[in-house]
Amino acid sequence: MESRELSGISGREKFCYGMGEVASGVTFGLVQSVLQKYYTDILQIGVISIMLLFVLARFWDAANDTLCGHVIARLEPDRTGRYRRWFKWFALPLAASTVVMFIKIPGLSTAGYFAYACVTYIIFGMVYTCLNVPYGSLAQAVTLDSGERASLSVARSVGGVFGAIPALLLISFCYTTDENGVKRMSYPIIIGGVAAIAVISLLCYVVLYRGTKERIVEPGKKDKKGVFFKSMKALLCDRAFVTAAIVAMLYLASQQFSMSYSTYLFQYYFNAPGLTLLPTVFQYLPVAAMMFFATKLGNRFGRREICAWGVLAAGLGNLILYLLHTKSVWLYIAVLLISGIGTTFIYLLTWSIASDAIDHAALKSGVEEPYAYSFFSFMRKLGHCVAAVFVNLALFKIGYEGNVLKTSNITDSTLTEMYTWSVLVPALLYLAIFVLLLFVYPLGKKAVAEQQREKEARWKK
Repeated sequence: MESRELSGISGREKFCYGMGEVASGVTFGLVQSVLQKYYTDILQIGVISIMLLFVLARFWDAANDTLCGHVIARLEPDRTGRYRRWFKWFALPLAASTVVMFIKIPGLSTAGYFAYACVTYIIFGMVYTCLNVPYGSLAQAVTLDSGERASLSVARSVGGVFGAIPALLLISFCYTTDENGVKRMSYPIIIGGVAAIAVISLLCYVVLYRGTKERIVEPGKKDKKGVFFKSMKALLCDRAFVTAAIVAMLYLASQQFSMSYSTYLFQYYFNAPGLTLLPTVFQYLPVAAMMFFATKLGNRFGRREICAWGVLAAGLGNLILYLLHTKSVWLYIAVLLISGIGTTFIYLLTWSIASDAIDHAALKSGVEEPYAYSFFSFMRKLGHCVAAVFVNLALFKIGYEGNVLKTSNITDSTLTEMYTWSVLVPALLYLAIFVLLLFVYPLGKKAVAEQQREKEARWKK
């Protein structure tokens, strides 16, 4: 089979593929930007309990995500292919589980709300996995060409920008002023916004399903004894794949931490809760400028190389903020904009790096894509857990209780510590990513080119 028959995606198909990330991003954006504050301020769950919830959910995901990958790999493809049918099956359950996660049942105790949060969050995560694993694996089936997959990575990342916007708008404008003049989250605004976001997610999955085509569909394989454990062992022994997965975990942790913690930072340190949206907007502005060039630049200079130096710049930007220790919200946002320029490439090309690593595992060990992507998906969720631990430990240390930082706890020392957490955690995570990409991850520009030639040669046989 000629490789040209397995490539040649159109601009329309790239757009529809990107809409898949809008579909998942609008719901996952709620987890990144809104859920933490909703748990503390509306349900009044303690920060240590929330941290425990996220950690326990990741233990469950270790089994759930890999099991989902196993089921996808073993099911016989239908006329639509192997992956697209999952969008038809689970788009509506994801929308429903998203709304249920934010329903507040009147009269429950704190323990009751915690139990409800555990059940609904874990169900949401299970349904999300049943869409995210096939969506991530879909890129391997849409085209054989690594350059085109890089363009799909950019389309997915741009979709992620638009997917994050609704949740950011919701967390920025969900506050009302009570009779004491204190700004608090409004539950009616929250649940109304969540319902609207769920509908957007459902519609975007329809566009993804109808607008994409699987060109590379391998026939179903019989369930060989021990294939699951052999695949997991092969993945854990693959340096390229493990490094790419850890990088994805750390990058998501940095994003998640910044989005979740900034709501508290802007409310208490800067006394500007209405500006919570701006840091993320300013960090995404460079993405809008570079999304048309990222694929070409990555192909020319190497995806690993351009991402590594970018995150180094972002890490140094956050260290500058630490040294400045500014009280000016606008100076803080301005430096974050500069830092955002550094993370632009890893944001746009992270899924391309994932595809390269998954190809490496397939070529060297014969690991099927659903197994690899399910493990990759779990590692990204682990990044959410890392961020949740940092966020809730930081809140616990500054004395955040119930749904408010008590006036007695708002001291210069407390505010200084809050600011320090907000900039040092991302700085350290970015610097760790730089070291992993440049000195551990083996798939530089030349290695990716050789891998592409090997892949095409196998398909021509």
